[in-house]
Amino acid sequence: MQKKIVTRCLSAAGVFVIIAFAGVASSVAAIPDNDNFANATIISALPFSDSGNLTGTAMEPGEPQFCNFLTQTVWYRLTPTTNKTIKVKLTGSDDSANFSVYQTGGVGAFGLNFLGCAGGSTGSFQLDISAGSTYYIQAGSAVFGAHLQIGIDEILPPSNDNFAAATPIQAIPFIDIVDLTRATVESLEPVQPTPFDTIVASAWYAVSPAVSQSLTVSAANTCCTSPFIAVFTGGSLPTLTRVNASSSPGQKVTFRADAGTTYFIQLGRAFMSLSAVMTFRVESTPPPVADFAYFPSDASVFDLVNFFDHSSDPGQVGFQPPAWNFGDGTQATGAFPTHRYATDGDYTVTLVATTLDGRTASASHVISVRTHDVAITKLAVPNAAGAGQTRHLTVGVSNNRDVQLVQVTLFKSVPGGFDGFQLVGTLTQQVASVTSGNRTTSFDFSYTITDEDAVAGKVTFKAVAAIQGARDAQPADNTAIAPPTKVNP
Repeated sequence: MQKKIVTRCLSAAGVFVIIAFAGVASSVAAIPDNDNFANATIISALPFSDSGNLTGTAMEPGEPQFCNFLTQTVWYRLTPTTNKTIKVKLTGSDDSANFSVYQTGGVGAFGLNFLGCAGGSTGSFQLDISAGSTYYIQAGSAVFGAHLQIGIDEILPPSNDNFAAATPIQAIPFIDIVDLTRATVESLEPVQPTPFDTIVASAWYAVSPAVSQSLTVSAANTCCTSPFIAVFTGGSLPTLTRVNASSSPGQKVTFRADAGTTYFIQLGRAFMSLSAVMTFRVESTPPPVADFAYFPSDASVFDLVNFFDHSSDPGQVGFQPPAWNFGDGTQATGAFPTHRYATDGDYTVTLVATTLDGRTASASHVISVRTHDVAITKLAVPNAAGAGQTRHLTVGVSNNRDVQLVQVTLFKSVPGGFDGFQLVGTLTQQVASVTSGNRTTSFDFSYTITDEDAVAGKVTFKAVAAIQGARDAQPADNTAIAPPTKVNP
């Protein structure tokens, strides 16, 4: 007689019976009791969980399916005694696994109203259920023998739902994951973060810093609703005084926290939603970032230098008027000051940026003030000349500053054309300062009178001086036009 060995394991709502004979192995799976809608497993308490595979189950005639094509299903039934928010989660061994949630009172053979579903190898669905109503959960798969695990949890108000139970923040930085789905608001609780929004659910935190510092509070939600944050002082809801608050959904809130003072932080949402899981953070506010720009970048003693404050604040609280030190013994305040330097030199300009809550940062840049100024003081040309004659022309350039490399360009007049002049030639050389005793430096050109000049009867010469590698502080005297030279045929 063959020896028989029997073992058991849980299925979705029944028992598998594994029968093995010596030398011959076979298996017979008991069909789960909740295979049929009429035998749905009753969920009497939450949280609830069940697991197993669907071997032997089948779809009943007329059985509804909304989320995916199913071939095997099991059923669960829940009739709550109080209003609740529940979350149904399914884990399956294949991507076709899914579940659907229904409520009685519908039409059709099963008399169900479809409420929603979730599918894939992992899916979840959250919904509000009413006391006395009956709900059915259909779990299934299109794959024969798929393994499923289902869990149903009640979503409860957070432990810090009420002001008196505010979560103490013991250390900074602080982070908390809080679910506001079933949170409430209390009588006398402030609920108006902006003129256009009203908080419908909240949680509370309390922080008493050991040292005075600036703190930034933020919250993020992955779906469906944006958080509001408000910071208060006071010992009870009727005595709360607002310190700072969000002016728009999702905005960070930064405030100055004095040592020894308790601050209460309200995290709220302004409208109901199916999901309100928030990531809440309290962090030390980073210092501001100070920076500035100025124009012109190659300043001279003749320039009024314009300064532009480009500071930024990660805490987003704004700035007091910035303080400036121009490096020559003078100071100023304001976002866009101007300054003129009396002498050439290198000046370290420092900006100190201070936020409205007292955080500071500074930035410094060295401004090199260099004045460059040359002028054409002479343009010597002949009074008259004949066609074919070569004449000498001299351009005298003076320099009021240090030695400069100067290029002089000579032009002659031509009838018509864009500006009435044509290039003759260029000369480049060093021009010494007048302080060295050199009043002018001569640039000597030669020019041969042309037949075209003779036809015109005259020729006018123009000279332009340009400092090489620098900007002339007073360019108006860098151009000279000589009286016309008479040209004889």
